[in-house]
Amino acid sequence: MADRKSAYGTAAASDTDFRRTWDRAEYEAKAKKEKEEQREEAKARYEAKLEGKKWHKPVDFSALDATSARGSRLDVASMVGKSTLVPATAGVGKRGRGAGFYCEACDLTYKDNVQYIEHLNSKQHLVNTGQSGEVKRATLMDVRERLEMLKERKRQQEEEDRRLGEVDIQARIKKAEELDAAEREEKRRKRNEKRRKGGADGIKKEDDWVNRLGIIGGQQATPS
Repeated sequence: MADRKSAYGTAAASDTDFRRTWDRAEYEAKAKKEKEEQREEAKARYEAKLEGKKWHKPVDFSALDATSARGSRLDVASMVGKSTLVPATAGVGKRGRGAGFYCEACDLTYKDNVQYIEHLNSKQHLVNTGQSGEVKRATLMDVRERLEMLKERKRQQEEEDRRLGEVDIQARIKKAEELDAAEREEKRRKRNEKRRKGGADGIKKEDDWVNRLGIIGGQQATPS
């Protein structure tokens, strides 16, 4: 019986062709390699324990970047006086996310900002963030570039301050003009109100003349 083919000339698909296939030889080699590494690690841990030392997994420092200074200040005061919701599955102790200062790279939580800063400067954190802990010696060209960068940053900050100062002065001038206009409007309103009453002291002119002539209620007063 001839092999079945699809309309495109290829072999007909079966019901299980969508499943992923695995290379058994490749995964057997990977499993064997991992087993050997675990055996060597366990041996190194045991030898270090006998010597009274703490074993650390060897790190390839050639693949890590040199340690550099932080580009921004650490914000350790933003959470002061605030409440944090901690999930019920939060880790106990330092391991896992909890209430406090959490390091995502190392999956550790610290209750004290001093301990948190010490952790950020530790070898463990530097390696986990891709830094070797070794400081690169700066050359003359690096120093010149750093000075130029600082000069440019200072110039930009001065321009920003000057621009904000100009905006502030303009805003104050506008506010002073608005207050002056409001005072003039209030004086004009009071002046018009006094004019409507007929005198500067609020007494009508006709009433003043009637009192001077001794006329009360529109009639001349007679002496007794």
